[in-house]
Amino acid sequence: MRIHVRLAQVTDLIELTQMRALLWPDGSVEEHKQELSSAFAGEPVSTLPGATFVAASEDGAQVGFLEAGLRSHADGCDPLRPVGFVEGWFVDEAYRGRGIGKELLRAAEDWARSQGCREMASDALIDNETSINAHTALGFKVVDRCVHFRKEL
Repeated sequence: MRIHVRLAQVTDLIELTQMRALLWPDGSVEEHKQELSSAFAGEPVSTLPGATFVAASEDGAQVGFLEAGLRSHADGCDPLRPVGFVEGWFVDEAYRGRGIGKELLRAAEDWARSQGCREMASDALIDNETSINAHTALGFKVVDRCVHFRKEL
């Protein structure tokens, strides 16, 4: 099966919304749809540039996406230069292990280079071994491990 990676378009809204809801289940489908609709309308949530890439099969079905952003800094990166950041990265479970995540990341890295970046950063939850293994396999190095705390007052 051939997969094509490209920039997301407004016609990708429904499938992209569904994949985002799988990656980030704390947000409702409606919230994801509204965020994407705003971004497609030219009203991004950040003042820094960003790009969303989708991976589509030959029949047009979307099987993955990667949202990349530009950040002024990221842990372990040169603090004097902007950095590309993987904000979200998802490949449908049935399509994992086929290099689709790698192709999505390659597109995001090319975009980050076009923004003047020399580094790409990302994060994953400390117990998400699938994500950690994917990052490591594609050349990312762990720069920190952190547990965040919260307490009601």
